[in-house]
Amino acid sequence: MSDNIFEKNLEQFSNFQNNLLDSVMKFSEQFDYNKTMEEMTATQDKVIKGLRILMDMKPEDAASDLTEKEEVLRIGKMRLYHYKPTVTSRKLVKVPMLIAYALVNRQYMMDIQPDRSVIKSFLDGGLDVYVIDWGYPTGEDMYMTMDDYINWYMDECVDYIRKASKQDKINLLGVCQGGTFSTIYTALHPDKIKNLVTMVVPIDFSVDDALLFRWSKYMNIDSLVDAYGVVPGDVMNISYLILKPLSLTVDKYVGMTSKMDDPEYLTNFMRMEKWVFDSPDQAGETLRQFIKDLYQGNKLIKNELEIGGQKVDLKNITMPLLCACAEYDHLVPLDASRPLIDAVGSTDKQFLSFATGHIGMYVSSQSQKTIAPQIVEWVRARS
Repeated sequence: MSDNIFEKNLEQFSNFQNNLLDSVMKFSEQFDYNKTMEEMTATQDKVIKGLRILMDMKPEDAASDLTEKEEVLRIGKMRLYHYKPTVTSRKLVKVPMLIAYALVNRQYMMDIQPDRSVIKSFLDGGLDVYVIDWGYPTGEDMYMTMDDYINWYMDECVDYIRKASKQDKINLLGVCQGGTFSTIYTALHPDKIKNLVTMVVPIDFSVDDALLFRWSKYMNIDSLVDAYGVVPGDVMNISYLILKPLSLTVDKYVGMTSKMDDPEYLTNFMRMEKWVFDSPDQAGETLRQFIKDLYQGNKLIKNELEIGGQKVDLKNITMPLLCACAEYDHLVPLDASRPLIDAVGSTDKQFLSFATGHIGMYVSSQSQKTIAPQIVEWVRARS
């Protein structure tokens, strides 16, 4: 019996050897050595040329945030900037627009490069644009709360713009977490906002369509904040990168080698890399409340959120509302933003979705050709 088993195993092994040999022979017949060497040499030449471009590159060559502006207000780490209009006063929309970006990244994503700048598109469309730069929190800011950011920083900015423009109300555009803050601010101060625009903004945190929402629901935020006080930007940045580990940490660098000899491509690539890793530290108490009250408690959409002792009622938002979202957003899915439309008291409200990703809302060709112009048209019609 054992001899039969041995003979059977020997026969199977022999068949495996023969099949493996056949496969190797077929591969050898199809293998083009010269072509492979040519491809390897071409890739090597591109990498060498790309390294030379990088060595010669100066910091200003890959600079962002180049649209002309001036600082008009400073409080703590926060700066308020006013962009220089690019149209005549006759074409300029009289009601100015304030942009509030997220705390976790830098606002110059909206002005990443001259030919792909949402800010410039807004200006060319006749909007009078201001933007908040939240700055870089340090240890002394560990006790800053959402109340400080919304009812102090934002409110001071809004009041400054109202006074400078001689307008009772201004337009407010919020991006991602900055859009959540803008929605809260508008619900608390509806008498100061004429039109509200939100872009890729989380409002209903009950969804499970995005990994970030699932993680945050079970995050031990108390231990994190208690350990750091001010949570390092690198901790936050790594968390975002591992949401899509292959595409954000491997694929993009492998793909870069195919165009590494193109100076313009490489310069734009370095602009994006600079922005990705320019992650401010986070004021611990603000992050704690954002995670616990919103991601874990979902209090905003329930009208249970309290900021500075005031209840945030979304029905107080009765001005025109534009809610713009990205259909392929891995950070803020559509179902996290769409409920805002039904939650507010506005009668003039519109939901728009675009076939792009979270960052594509600001840097893609569609952003310049479609998204920014539609926002400009919507705001102009109501200002």
